[in-house]
Amino acid sequence: MKKLVYTLVAGASLALAACTSQPQAAESVTPKKDIGLQLYSIRQLIGNAEKFAANQDSILTMLAGMGYTTVETANYRDGKIYGMAPEDFKACVDKAGLKALSTHTTRGLSKEELKAGAPDEETMKWWDECIAAHKAAGMEYVVTPSQPVPETVKDLQTWCDYHNAIGKKCAEAGLKYGYHNHSHEFRKVEDQVVMLDYMLENTDPQCVFFEMDVYWTVMGKASPVAYFKKYPGRFKLLHIKDWKEIGQSGMVGFDAIFNNAEVAGVEHIIVEAEAYESADMMEGVRKCADYLLKADFVKADYTK
Repeated sequence: MKKLVYTLVAGASLALAACTSQPQAAESVTPKKDIGLQLYSIRQLIGNAEKFAANQDSILTMLAGMGYTTVETANYRDGKIYGMAPEDFKACVDKAGLKALSTHTTRGLSKEELKAGAPDEETMKWWDECIAAHKAAGMEYVVTPSQPVPETVKDLQTWCDYHNAIGKKCAEAGLKYGYHNHSHEFRKVEDQVVMLDYMLENTDPQCVFFEMDVYWTVMGKASPVAYFKKYPGRFKLLHIKDWKEIGQSGMVGFDAIFNNAEVAGVEHIIVEAEAYESADMMEGVRKCADYLLKADFVKADYTK
């Protein structure tokens, strides 16, 4: 892939177009594979909702030029996505030639709700509004990005019941609901059960899938492939991540992960980066896309 030059620096160095204006020309790249990007990966460029609303047209166009095909969001608040009405956000993503695939958002359970063993009415009303917003944005997946390690197995079961209830609401709206892991889910609760295993075994596969973060799974001293084989079909989304750019650390066996994607039940892959070797964040994101585009073990489309 021909290297793109990115100069996303302070406002004086680049006049960024607003969403309603004609997007700046980007070097044309025909996407070879279905690859998503979690927008948290470029959080410093996006900044707050106001900054993203001003810059998104150029940012999204650049991502499409790198070969990304979808985005996963991480900024839902008060019915808006990055400060925009869901329909407006969808229009901007569509205009750039991308698709708004999924979101990271959640509302946790309070101590009172855990004590009662169930979410209250206000919490479930929040989910109704959240689901409606993301459906309006054209998304297919709603993902809870994390939850705390419960103090007791009883509380862990309450969380599982909560995820099932959210998943049922999503299914009724035509969306899929999932949970994304970090490394703490591989700890034991009350020294009895591994948190992630318990969640996999006590959530309804018809209502709840899992978005495995392969890097955090390795950091939790677990094998992604072993989990694929133990719980086949449960991992519809994968966060493809490394310590920095993908493939940089040598700690994550990406070939084995992708070679077992069918067993896992993978439908889409999503890049997430939290740090970069590259001084330029967009250059780091491009390197992640290049790695996956060039890897012969990564399929073009996991929905087929």
